Amino acid sequence: MPKIRVLPKHIADLIAAGEVVERPASVIKELMENSIDAGATSLTVEIKRGGVTYMRVTDNGCGIAREDIANAFKSHATSKVESEEDLLSIGTLGFRGEALASIAAVSKVEILTCPPDEDIGTIYKIEGSEEKLIDDAGCPKGTTIIVRDIFFNTPARMKFLKKDVTEGNSVAAVVDRLAMSHPEISIRFIRDDKQVLVTKGDGKLSGAVYSVFGKDFTNTLVETEYELDGINVSGLLALPVAARANRAMQFFFLNGRLVKSITAQAALEQAYKNSIMVGRFPACVLNIETPLEFVDVNVHPSKTEVRFENEKRVFDAVYYAVKSAIDEKDRPNKIDLTMMNLQKEQQPFAKETSKKYEQTSMPELPKRNENFWATKLPEPQKSEPVPQRKDPEPPKEYRRAAEATPGPVKVQEQPEAEQKEPVPDYRVVGEAFETYIIVECEGKILLIDKHAAHERMLFEKLKSEAEPVKSQVLLTPQTVTLSKEEYSAVLSNAEVLKDAGFDIGDFGAGTVVVREVPVMLIDDDITALVEEMAGYLLDSKDPVPEKLDWIYHNTACRAAIKGGDKTTRYELDDFVGKLLSNPQIRYCPHGRPVLIEMSRTDLEKQFGRIV
Repeated sequence: MPKIRVLPKHIADLIAAGEVVERPASVIKELMENSIDAGATSLTVEIKRGGVTYMRVTDNGCGIAREDIANAFKSHATSKVESEEDLLSIGTLGFRGEALASIAAVSKVEILTCPPDEDIGTIYKIEGSEEKLIDDAGCPKGTTIIVRDIFFNTPARMKFLKKDVTEGNSVAAVVDRLAMSHPEISIRFIRDDKQVLVTKGDGKLSGAVYSVFGKDFTNTLVETEYELDGINVSGLLALPVAARANRAMQFFFLNGRLVKSITAQAALEQAYKNSIMVGRFPACVLNIETPLEFVDVNVHPSKTEVRFENEKRVFDAVYYAVKSAIDEKDRPNKIDLTMMNLQKEQQPFAKETSKKYEQTSMPELPKRNENFWATKLPEPQKSEPVPQRKDPEPPKEYRRAAEATPGPVKVQEQPEAEQKEPVPDYRVVGEAFETYIIVECEGKILLIDKHAAHERMLFEKLKSEAEPVKSQVLLTPQTVTLSKEEYSAVLSNAEVLKDAGFDIGDFGAGTVVVREVPVMLIDDDITALVEEMAGYLLDSKDPVPEKLDWIYHNTACRAAIKGGDKTTRYELDDFVGKLLSNPQIRYCPHGRPVLIEMSRTDLEKQFGRIV
């Protein structure tokens, strides 16, 4: 029978540290929250190599008395809870007394601190839970904590850390959220000796959000302020037109603490119902203030999960705060002719066309007179056949899917090498609902879903190794603001995106710049496209081939002709011919069939012509 024994302290500390310290971002979160609880109005965070080798948090808070420093690094030592009743109304960000002990157990920690009422500060060093030094020190009022070489004594955990840039972006995400949750504190973030964030600390949420996410995102937001049954909801909401591809830009703060709340999320999205498209999500930065006894934050060590005494009261407060703001401040969009012209110029043949018109001045229109209007057009030369019928120009969705060929569109014939089998005799009868192509072929009736079929054809084209993805350089590179986690996911998958036809680079501070996109997507909503891909890449644990397949699938779905798009008879004939020549195209990438068939015999049975 195994013998039960009490673990040595250093092993117990390492186990406990695993619940609190997962990566450098965990350390920064705990230290910043301690600074906020200490009453700091100014806070500086500095990291090097993503925080793996160096982290420093400096504040101008109340400091720590010398006699309390050693106790601060012991497990379950805290100044924020004195009795059992205090757990029922927690008003501070920290309260468990585990953070400093857990950090010291897996790293080398140095602290410089000086309370306002003391003339001489204190330096204290601890490594792997072992005290190394305590002495006098000259230092400013407040506290500075330096953490070096995280997981130096637990190499197994060190192996699970990601690249320095990824860990650094996780730290940046923590700093962003705390900066938005406490706009009254001036926060400065230095990353590898470069200042990347600074907030004013003037208490204005819009200013903090501007510092974190920049002008483009902030300009889509409107303010809200609402109180219901003792619950106050305030903050910023994105207008419906600025809805995003995922929920990554939804931030909820409860009494100054970042939380994950299904109740608040459901209320937010219910308030936007019928205002945004299905599959799109609102963005927000919302502060929810409730009586302290109304919420239980002592649920999980991360302190992001909470329980409410009355979920419905929270739901109602958030719902009406959002609904009233949207109803009052959402206005019809104004037409921006400048942007419309820029988008037109991004067509693949824009440069050639614009040059042609730059070199040619518009001729002056002749005055109306009998001789001019009686002028006959020249007769066509005999060597040039006169077309009997001219179909209207196909819609732009079909043009871009045909590789954005300038001028009159003619879908290129499929090379013989790509034809899998001879094309059977067929006749396009027409279309149903401008979505399903009706074809008579070898004694059968075929119904073809033109979007599903076209999507699969484009998907196979993108996957073909013999034909690399054709990209188009954007005339004006486009910037897209993302959450720090999405930003990191996109940059770490830059090569995968490049293989899929996207040139996306770092624009700094959570923003990426899009320089090239696949030709077939030149007319698409680039911002929505990048947001959608960022959300997938953030959540995906797929290998590279699977990621490429997803991006190809997403690209093909966006570029394919849609149900309801008008299609000319020539395009239908050409499209059906290509489809019937390739027996592999029978399902779209989602797995839906691209065509169904009914034999003439089955049809005649339905009409009672045969038994």
